Amino acid sequence: MADIRQRVEIYFERLARLVYRNKVKALVLMAAITLVPASFLPRLTMDTTNESFFRKDDDSIIRYNAFKDQFGKDDFFVVAINAPDVFDSAFLAKLKDLHDDLKARVPYLDDINSLINARNTRGEGNTLIVEDLMKRWPENGQDLKALRERVLSNPLYRDLLVSEDGRYTTIILKAQTYVSAGAGDDALAGFDDGQGTEGKTANGSYLSNEQNSEMTRVIREVVKNHEGPGFRIFVAGSPVVVADIEQGISRTLSIMIPLSFLVIILFLFVMFRRISGVIYPLLAMVLSLLASFGMMAVAGLPITHITSILPTFLLVVGIGDSVHILAIFYMKFDEGAGKEDAIAYALGHSALAVLMTSLTTAAGLLSFVTADVAPIVDLGYIAPAGVMLALLYTIILIPALVALFPMKKTMPHGQGTPVMDRVLTGIAKTACMHPWKIVFISLAIASLSVVGMTGLRFSHNGLKWLPDDYPVRKATEVIDANLRGAVTLEVVIDTGRENGLHDPAVLNRLEESVRFVSDLRVGQLEVGKAWTITAILKEIHRALNENRPEFYALPQERKLAAQEFLLFENSGSDDLEDVVDASFRMARFTIKTTFDDAMAYKALMDNIRHHFEAAFPEARVTTTGVMALFASMLHNAITTMAKSYIIALSIITLLMIFLIGRVRIGLLSMVPNLMPIMMVLGIMGWFGIPLDLGTILVGSIAIGLVVDDTIHFMHNFRRYVEQTSDVEQAILKTMQTTGRAMLITSVVLAAGFFLNVAAEMKNTIYFGLLTGASVVFALIADYFLTPALMVVVFRAGKRQAAAIPRVS
Repeated sequence: MADIRQRVEIYFERLARLVYRNKVKALVLMAAITLVPASFLPRLTMDTTNESFFRKDDDSIIRYNAFKDQFGKDDFFVVAINAPDVFDSAFLAKLKDLHDDLKARVPYLDDINSLINARNTRGEGNTLIVEDLMKRWPENGQDLKALRERVLSNPLYRDLLVSEDGRYTTIILKAQTYVSAGAGDDALAGFDDGQGTEGKTANGSYLSNEQNSEMTRVIREVVKNHEGPGFRIFVAGSPVVVADIEQGISRTLSIMIPLSFLVIILFLFVMFRRISGVIYPLLAMVLSLLASFGMMAVAGLPITHITSILPTFLLVVGIGDSVHILAIFYMKFDEGAGKEDAIAYALGHSALAVLMTSLTTAAGLLSFVTADVAPIVDLGYIAPAGVMLALLYTIILIPALVALFPMKKTMPHGQGTPVMDRVLTGIAKTACMHPWKIVFISLAIASLSVVGMTGLRFSHNGLKWLPDDYPVRKATEVIDANLRGAVTLEVVIDTGRENGLHDPAVLNRLEESVRFVSDLRVGQLEVGKAWTITAILKEIHRALNENRPEFYALPQERKLAAQEFLLFENSGSDDLEDVVDASFRMARFTIKTTFDDAMAYKALMDNIRHHFEAAFPEARVTTTGVMALFASMLHNAITTMAKSYIIALSIITLLMIFLIGRVRIGLLSMVPNLMPIMMVLGIMGWFGIPLDLGTILVGSIAIGLVVDDTIHFMHNFRRYVEQTSDVEQAILKTMQTTGRAMLITSVVLAAGFFLNVAAEMKNTIYFGLLTGASVVFALIADYFLTPALMVVVFRAGKRQAAAIPRVS
């Protein structure tokens, strides 16, 4: 194993000399590697839709797309208006102006509903009339009173178009399911639509992220022109949450990338005091970022909630490679070596350790490719590629730049400040003198962490990622409180036969299901409203029976039900298309509730699914919709966490054994790397930070990061042990050399992640804080626990060797 390591180190020395002597060719190669993928950057898109969390072959997304193909989109924009009395004539006039303005200006609009045009089904003699609710405008107080009674007595209107107390009303906007080429505003021309997991169908492209954002923007512009005293407006709905999360990600990136650059520039300047020490690493990182995001564009992978962490992550991780190489190079160069000899020595000395740290970081990230959450899979492909690209630019671009540009020697500053030397020496002596105390303290911390981990909970609530003062968050809370929510679960009941929905037995069971679901409450989550085809049929039946309230019921004859449906279709209304297929085989059953945690949705869905499977044993029952997607996301995230942690830990352990060359020491060296992960998970449990689609990544990413310090420590410790055969001396020398570099790179990593506190999105803030904390904990563990374990093991080995009797 030692021979292999020596050959690898010699290879890196030769590579450095080869690049140095062929600097122009090396730079041309690096330019090509950068420019080819970077040329695709204009195609890079962003996708923050709920569908973006799923792979194309996921059963949940297949069911959801099939539902949309049949019934259209289930998520809708909700414009809620608050007034002292929504049945006031002045208010209704303003409502009509807003309704008409939205209808005229909002692009990609499929349907719009409010009190202005709500379906009003009535009979005149033997004629069925289906018209707009306010086709005849109320002219006096008596008309307004009649309108109030008609609206509040209609079960379908309540908590959908008007609140029970008559103080809130809504305008519901439904987007087109498909968008043909050239549709929409010209302002979108030339932009690439980020289709995410939806893509194109035979009917055209599904509405894209950009088009959804355009709808949100126009709705808000229109609303702003109409809002005033006595006419407060709130805009919410799943599409608005998606659009606002996208804006939050864009703003976060615009803040985080410059901040990361600023911190890195300051750090590099303080460390190297050279312009080249700032420019060379930065150039390597910028080019690796361009190439990485270019690869995303080539592969058609969009920027999502998850992959938005990539820029900051790759910057702070990749800069460590350059630091380790340049630190050794400048030291040898200032001692009098030529540039070629100095860079060759630097790569020979540190490139193997840098390679191993890159491989372990990539391995932690590569574990995500087995995930069931599409953006995490994307991260599992692009992030490891970005890490290895950063390594490539470090070992090829930097030696070429060193060769190309002149450089002056500076007076050596010594081996560091006396204060740092004393601190590192003190840490080394403490670890050597009190190894068992350190081990026992570590066990106590691990035990506390395990207790904290028992409080971990899984969660997914994209709305909670947004700041408390975000308009969509406030609007959603208002709508949840006064109109009982705007998130839907869709149930499709396939009777398996044509005109199966003409059967009174099926219709009666559907109506019984409406009553059951409407009263359903699971934990803190309750159903706000439920409706299906029976609501329309009851309206028809009442209208054809002189509009008498007692006939607001289902016909109990198959032939009569079929005739009433036919009359409704001939009335000119197309509302049946929203709840039933053309052959009356499949019924759509919509359930509306509040915006909540996906864990709560899963429990509610389980109750609903069991009910429908029992009520319709002969039918095929499918659950889908936004709520179902949320619940499926949570399930996929849980399985992703388990798989990625195991895979990352296994791969990194094997790499550590390879680097160290001894199985027992390799396994033991993983203990300080598991400690930071346990501590972070313990903190999450103690402080109630949930494991969601942002924080669930911390463990696997941190495993790949925290092992970096251990690799550098063990790489040099092994070398010094072989030289001195004295474990205490080896630890002391390792701390005085590698310990300094470990501190510097850990500070950069932690600072880079802690910068995420400046982000808008709470999931990004938590990710940064927790990952940064894991880096700090890892440094402490590698300063104290790693050397303590080495002392314990090597002393035990000496005692065993001394106890073996010698045979002459």
